Amino acid sequence: MKTLKNAEGLEVNEPRILKWLFNDVRAGFIWVFLRVWLGWQWIVAGWHKVTNPAWMVNGSALKGFFASAVVVTNGKGPITYDWYRQFLQYLLATNAYVWFAKLISIGELVVGIALVLGIFTGVFAFFGAAMNFNYMLAGSASVNPVFFAAAVLLVLAYKVAGYIGGDFFLMRMFGIHWKPGS
Repeated sequence: MKTLKNAEGLEVNEPRILKWLFNDVRAGFIWVFLRVWLGWQWIVAGWHKVTNPAWMVNGSALKGFFASAVVVTNGKGPITYDWYRQFLQYLLATNAYVWFAKLISIGELVVGIALVLGIFTGVFAFFGAAMNFNYMLAGSASVNPVFFAAAVLLVLAYKVAGYIGGDFFLMRMFGIHWKPGS
């Protein structure tokens, strides 16, 4: 195990398996499967929305989702946090769902394409995790917890998760991780 020292000079041991998984480019072949699978899920979800007028024309699909999420019956609703319910109510009241639906649709598609291609993997995995987190806050469990966990793992492995992909070239060009940039 590699030994690290914290600010107080105390030793902190890092397990070799974690060091290998999150820091060794040879682990990139493991992350490519998770990255491509998650990216494909985002592409399918985004493509469904981008080709649907209820998402891209008037945002009525998102309006319906928001409207059902903010409903409170007998003091209970799908949203646990009042501040998030108020946020969604604000988006409904200001008709923001019209442009927000387009943002979500295109965002899902872009995150998926970037993950499949391995382009800025950590950044796009973070944005995917942020979307999943918001879906969960809105009371939609579905596949979101699994996608969120996968995205968090990819964020943690950002140094090597895209090594077998576009990040191999991009990170070298920008001088991050593997060698100084040009």
